Amino acid sequence: MSSDISMLPEVAALVNDDSMLTRKFGKEVVNYYAGSRINRYSFLRADAAFLRRAAANPKATFLALENLNPVTIDKRRLGYLTLQDVAPLIGEDPFKLSEKEAIAAYDSSVVTPIVVFLGMIEDAESSEIKSSEHGNIKGSPVFAVDITPKGSYEDAAKALMESIKAKGWSVQERPNGMSLLPEAAAAFAQARSMIDWNDRNKFCAACGNRTLSIQAGYKRACPPSDLKGGSATEREDCPTRHGISNLCFPRTDPTMIAAVVSADGQRILLGRQARWPQYWYSTLAGFLEPGEAMEEAVRREVWEEAGVKVGRVVIHSTQPWPYPANLMIGAIAQALPGGEDITLNDKELDDAKWFTMDEVRTAINVGTSSLDGAASSEYKEGDLRIPPQQAIANRLMSAVVDGYLTAFPKM
Repeated sequence: MSSDISMLPEVAALVNDDSMLTRKFGKEVVNYYAGSRINRYSFLRADAAFLRRAAANPKATFLALENLNPVTIDKRRLGYLTLQDVAPLIGEDPFKLSEKEAIAAYDSSVVTPIVVFLGMIEDAESSEIKSSEHGNIKGSPVFAVDITPKGSYEDAAKALMESIKAKGWSVQERPNGMSLLPEAAAAFAQARSMIDWNDRNKFCAACGNRTLSIQAGYKRACPPSDLKGGSATEREDCPTRHGISNLCFPRTDPTMIAAVVSADGQRILLGRQARWPQYWYSTLAGFLEPGEAMEEAVRREVWEEAGVKVGRVVIHSTQPWPYPANLMIGAIAQALPGGEDITLNDKELDDAKWFTMDEVRTAINVGTSSLDGAASSEYKEGDLRIPPQQAIANRLMSAVVDGYLTAFPKM
């Protein structure tokens, strides 16, 4: 369910864009899980006074996740809660302390749910919220909250889930089935990645002590003291308290994914893993390594997985992938003449093959599905099957068969 730039309100000015970049490379591609309408306002995350006003604003909404799965109205729409809904879990004023005050009052014996400020959505009904240093901010605040039953707030979380079910809503346990509407998927991607990151970084990598979520869920600090339910106890010195911004920040793991075209431009290289359905293939992918350029990663991964030697690599588009926090960097690459023989060097793939443009085109039209889904009724058993439109792999294949290599003038 990829969309072009014209479907996104915040970039409507580019609908009829005729810039040099657009004339040369075509319209910007916005993949599923991207294209969010939320303005993240990263410079407001440390503004506790603004966050207090934002959370209490009548237009504020809370995207709730249980075990990283979203609360939904149905398979297409997220179910947003109000502060009144979540207050029994997170309190009436979840941002009552400034960052400095929160660190000074840190008590490791008190565990509270993660609340993340996702940002603001501006629309006709938006109100203005006063910030400390940036004037009035217009928009409807959007937060994410982890409602997974844990520890001291287990009962409150369970009670909240009962109230959610009473609305007729539910927790979508297979969000990676990619049935959410694109805008909802983008908000979910941000929320899931941030809550997952906070959950994975409860302890300091330098000293091993518990950390504290600050700046509306976007940083974690290692406090110098701990109340532990009583008087403050000094902690051992920790490297994260020295230097500039030497704290724990969210991470994004870059991953290459490439549609590799044969040297003559007539075939596409696809691979499959043993656990995938029969006849189901996809483009090749792999993590970038430290000190490695994106283009180099494509050449390395394609050779390691399929034995094919790649020459030119061009970045096509990117896709956030919140499982847990990847950025899929999509590329179109071309094999070198004489370097197209397939050898499964690292044995990560069960098979790799060259498919003709017609075979891929037919698969795009009738052979797409999720890993556990069925192809269309028009699909002929034994033909190629590929990922659905929501996956960047599908968009890369579509770009190639639609003439990406020949659509733009030569330099």
